[in-house]
Amino acid sequence: MLIVMNRLEGNVALITGGSRGIGAAVALRLAEEGADVVLTYENSAERATEVVEQIKARGRRALAIQADSAIPEALTAAVDEAAAMFGRLDILVNNAGVFLVGPLEDLGPAEIDRTLAVNVRAPFAASQAAVRHMGQGGRIISIGSNVAERAVFPGLALYSMSKTALVGMTKGLARELGPRGVTVNLVHPGPTDTDSNPADGPNAEVIAGFTAVGRYAETAEIAATVAHLASADGSYITGASIHIDGGFTA
Repeated sequence: MLIVMNRLEGNVALITGGSRGIGAAVALRLAEEGADVVLTYENSAERATEVVEQIKARGRRALAIQADSAIPEALTAAVDEAAAMFGRLDILVNNAGVFLVGPLEDLGPAEIDRTLAVNVRAPFAASQAAVRHMGQGGRIISIGSNVAERAVFPGLALYSMSKTALVGMTKGLARELGPRGVTVNLVHPGPTDTDSNPADGPNAEVIAGFTAVGRYAETAEIAATVAHLASADGSYITGASIHIDGGFTA
């Protein structure tokens, strides 16, 4: 894959939930393009450390901060720490999420509260905190889901609702922050090969069959679009919901 080196030279990026999966791939791609990277993690300290070391091996500065995205104060503190440590903050990637599914009748207040806290309130809170440190050219990019638009299996109502909320947030913030030179966009990945949803999992063949191309995405394919939006090449894209889903929603 051709990578345009140094498009993000001098930038500082914060990725929530950046210790694994799509978040880790985004962290590494932004570092390869020249950004210094801060990532948050909830429990995966060892994996977060591995990502940090990989970023440093690419010649960039890196930091991992433990923060539960369900706690707004912890998330705000992480954003402020990142900006203080590296002297600026240019890019926020709202990646952390929870995937709680089940029949409507079985989803209690705890599941509902946790989903909305991490998938909806956290991106809003992180964006609030980040924009205080951003100037002209700032970027806010959230990671949504293909099921925000097409929920093909039962039991996805809560998760789909939480990811659909990001569409409204993205459009509203794009209007509000556009005059300040900050773009806000939403990336909807389709089936992606991660630990939690492996391309060789028990339901993978069925899930891949819903795409037009008949396969799962690699995390690097999602990261490539995030990197484009984060760079100057994406400066005229804002308020957009971009599907990287192999035609899942076609």
